[in-house]
Amino acid sequence: MTSSDDQKVLLAKIGAAHGIRGEVRVKPFGDDPLSFTDYGVLTTRDGKRIFDVERARVQKTVVVTKFKGITDRNQAEELNGLELYISRDQLPEPDEDEFYYSDLNGLDVLDQNGETLGKIVAVQDFGAGDLLEIRPKRGRTFYIPFTKEFVPAISLENGQVKVALPEDYFSEGKPEPSETSPDK
Repeated sequence: MTSSDDQKVLLAKIGAAHGIRGEVRVKPFGDDPLSFTDYGVLTTRDGKRIFDVERARVQKTVVVTKFKGITDRNQAEELNGLELYISRDQLPEPDEDEFYYSDLNGLDVLDQNGETLGKIVAVQDFGAGDLLEIRPKRGRTFYIPFTKEFVPAISLENGQVKVALPEDYFSEGKPEPSETSPDK
């Protein structure tokens, strides 16, 4: 387990260059698209590259961002795909009943009967809402929708997440004919 001092939290990802003056499109992670600009210097995961935001503006689904020292399109294009992090200790402490997604990694996932289903390895968003990625003791990872209905209880203190899954959640059978064809 790493100490909170060296834990990194992913805030944003740099995308394509925007224009010719060194601006880039940034995809922020979080409720406020400009929040990644509030923490001062951003780094790559390994800490070897640092970025200081000069200015940023929201444009549709991205934030057009100018970093200090990036002055032309060629430099901007070299940044495409870089992820931007801060140290976990730079974030404010969450309120009660709030948490950071990174705090969920490694928590045990228990079903309604108290059986361990596995551990959370990531929180993913493929466009249709957040999903918890769970790694069981054996087999491939699987996903559970990260909603109050499916995840009614989270206890960071106990290192556990309780999930409520429908009985047929893990069935991979085909739908019954009545579910796929209209009544005649």
